[in-house]
Amino acid sequence: MSRLFSTGSVLGASASKMASNFRKVTHCIFDMDGLLLDTEKIYEKILRDLIKSYNSTYPWATRLKVLGTTEQRTVSIIVNDLKLSCTVDEFLKKFREKQLVDLAGAPLMGGAERLIRHLHQYNIPIAVATSSSYDSYEVKTRKHLELFDLFHHKVTGSSDAEVKEGKPAPDIFLVAASRFPTSPKPEECLVFEDAPNGVTAGVSAGMQVVMVPDPNITEDQRKNASLVLNSLEEFQPELFGLPAFK
Repeated sequence: MSRLFSTGSVLGASASKMASNFRKVTHCIFDMDGLLLDTEKIYEKILRDLIKSYNSTYPWATRLKVLGTTEQRTVSIIVNDLKLSCTVDEFLKKFREKQLVDLAGAPLMGGAERLIRHLHQYNIPIAVATSSSYDSYEVKTRKHLELFDLFHHKVTGSSDAEVKEGKPAPDIFLVAASRFPTSPKPEECLVFEDAPNGVTAGVSAGMQVVMVPDPNITEDQRKNASLVLNSLEEFQPELFGLPAFK
């Protein structure tokens, strides 16, 4: 797989040449947390505070393991990795209760609204594939209902029976693709992700992946992405055969 990095200006100077490195796509599938919505810092605080209540800390190594995973998998990793004095179910209950309060009305990430509205304007089918539960999705998108209504459908991995395995397994992206009316082939879909687990899932599904990672994500953890950007504001749709911004 071709892998390119962008700082915006470089990409703008050589877009036509770089476009040959990518396959043309017809459908786009978006992760949500840390990609469309700025929720990762909120999540980190929720988890850090809960973990602290069990007299433990939340190291980066554990945080990296849970990025992009389902709620159930996130909690299982934390409880077992940190050997907390509670069951997975007990921690999960507290985690979900806290989410419903703290994640309400999370702000949009830079470039997210512009890209979503642009793709919708040109009738490019778009979907959300998030590891969140449906209840969590509803809370986080409450202040952006009109924008999220532009997506053809949303797959919420923590509560969708068809998603048998969470990221880094490819299930969620394959399910998302199958729910478009035309059921596009994986190679016709472009995934947008921020987490290494999500990138692995997209690649395993046979899709190209645009990654917008946390600055702490290492070079090695970015290597499987088709394209790595600092922000969605840098994305140039024409690289993947999509209508360019005007």
